[in-house]
Amino acid sequence: MKRVLKEILSTSIYLLGVLLVTYLIIHFVGQRTEVQGGSMEPKLYSEDNLIVDKISYRFHDPERFDIIVFPYQYADNTYYIKRIIGLPGETVQIDTEGNIWIDGEILEENYGKEVILNPGRAYEPIVLGEDEYFVMGDNRNNSTDSRDPSVGNIRREDIVGRAWLRILPLNKFGFIRHR
Repeated sequence: MKRVLKEILSTSIYLLGVLLVTYLIIHFVGQRTEVQGGSMEPKLYSEDNLIVDKISYRFHDPERFDIIVFPYQYADNTYYIKRIIGLPGETVQIDTEGNIWIDGEILEENYGKEVILNPGRAYEPIVLGEDEYFVMGDNRNNSTDSRDPSVGNIRREDIVGRAWLRILPLNKFGFIRHR
């Protein structure tokens, strides 16, 4: 009887340890997320499963072109995944030809799937605060992003993490290149 109780206690402590480690990893290191929709095509596709790195931004700030995950403010348990275009303190504007301007200079990038048809609220210059980021989907004409008032500028504290690793589908398994 004593041996059985000892075995039950040992197994319980082991399981508690596994649960604690799992909790710490999910809340502080990384989490799995699934892409819904085509706003990040051709980089990421709907139903891609990703691991989001939640720890690296504790040591450095997000950078231009990083692909980040953040909560959508108008729906519980809904997260968006977008690319950082504008950094804190910068002025972002999109002209009628679809050019993205950062502090008066055209942004040299090739992530947009096509020419931007609707600059949204970025038709007028948007000055980002000291903790704000301007984000866009790569599928520029099929993306609800910082151009839309319902998303707006993303505060640093709202960034969950950086897309790090695609785990599904298996034929696309690998690290996500941001540059």
